[in-house]
Amino acid sequence: MENKETMDSKAYIDEYIARARKAQAEFEKMSQEEVDRAVQTIGRVVYENAQYFAEIAVEETGMGNVEDKCAKNRQKAGIVWNNLRGKKSRGILETNEETGITTVAKPMGVVAAITPCTNPIVTPMSNSMFALKCGNAIIITPHHKSVKCSTKVVEMMNEALAKEGYPENLIQILGEHSRENTRNLISSADVVVATGGAGMVNAAYSSGRPALGVGAGNVQCIIDEGYDYKEAVPKIIKGRSYDNGIICSAEQSVICPEADFEDILKEFEANGGFVVRDKEGLEKIRGALFEDGKTNRHSVGQNCQKVAELAGMEIPAGTKVIVAVAEGTGATDSLGGEKMAPVISAYAYKDLDDGIRIAAENLERDGKGHSVSFHSDSEEHIAKVAENLCVSRFVINQCSSNSTGGSYYNGLNPTNTLGCGSWGHNSISENLNYTHLMNVSRVARFMPDNYVPTEEELWGQD
Repeated sequence: MENKETMDSKAYIDEYIARARKAQAEFEKMSQEEVDRAVQTIGRVVYENAQYFAEIAVEETGMGNVEDKCAKNRQKAGIVWNNLRGKKSRGILETNEETGITTVAKPMGVVAAITPCTNPIVTPMSNSMFALKCGNAIIITPHHKSVKCSTKVVEMMNEALAKEGYPENLIQILGEHSRENTRNLISSADVVVATGGAGMVNAAYSSGRPALGVGAGNVQCIIDEGYDYKEAVPKIIKGRSYDNGIICSAEQSVICPEADFEDILKEFEANGGFVVRDKEGLEKIRGALFEDGKTNRHSVGQNCQKVAELAGMEIPAGTKVIVAVAEGTGATDSLGGEKMAPVISAYAYKDLDDGIRIAAENLERDGKGHSVSFHSDSEEHIAKVAENLCVSRFVINQCSSNSTGGSYYNGLNPTNTLGCGSWGHNSISENLNYTHLMNVSRVARFMPDNYVPTEEELWGQD
């Protein structure tokens, strides 16, 4: 028998679902132009209030820094809208004359979206843009550490939509946060988007509804033999230090050719890196980052000075990243795993095959299926790395934290939800996009002139 708490939660969520279905039924009747204007409106709210949203996110969560969050808010708002505008997502999409198939876009209905505290502004924004692009309504369940800032961004997006005359409750966010409410929401919606910790992602996949979740990040960054490491190192530092290291797509390990290893470490030092290689120092760093084999919550999203303080170490003022020369791969050393602070592990490889092995062993610990960053001028080596590592995206000669989620300078779909495929126990191995929140009907015409092969053509010897 259900207890009162469960019954109250179901009734509470039922009200959200009912409001969403009413709004969605009205919204799906609107034209492509009206839908696109709504999507643009959402992005503009975050773009124009980027500084404010960055400030309230840092204030509430205590993670990251205002400067990087402000840049991220502007960048993501702009690039997501740029990617969505002009793309058909309502009604007839196209007719393929060769196959006789006409595709027709339909909404999925009500989207439930689980939001992390590491991206409490841009994740609700992008998921709302994707949902509305296809004529859906969306209900967001925020992380308990970022309820206020996530709620504020939803309120301001709704205020802007109301001024444009859109239905009320197209975007909602749960006012009462609890695991019971989240469970009831994701089991009542038509589709679930889960961005956050493994527990919530697993719950989404167990909800009985179609779910789109993401896996853990542990981006392995490889510098190729002969590549100009002076070009690579500043990009790697920028990526690892971005928003104090809480971005899942940030570089986590730098894997370097043995012949250049010492020079690369010096290059890190010349660009604001602090290298730790003695056994005692490494153990202190591990203690600051991990507690009983799990991430130390006190280090998450903190700057280098705070990490050093937790480690009982002194580092120069202005240090951008701590470089830990790991004693082993993730198979034996926790430094080979995901670190939620601006600390990067460093490895030397004998040849590229050895570098691939190091990356693979680290990915087995954390982040399999996510991303790899490779700095190389060799198409042959790029192909080799891509063929031998099990991740969903490879970014070449780019700052990983600003490129794996889509960029103006690459062809990946702009998003904040990065699928990791079956390697990461996810249903998609690409960046979440509006097309994942669209049902597509297919009209199949009779094609009497299609060629039918003979038995000999089918089964005979070539």
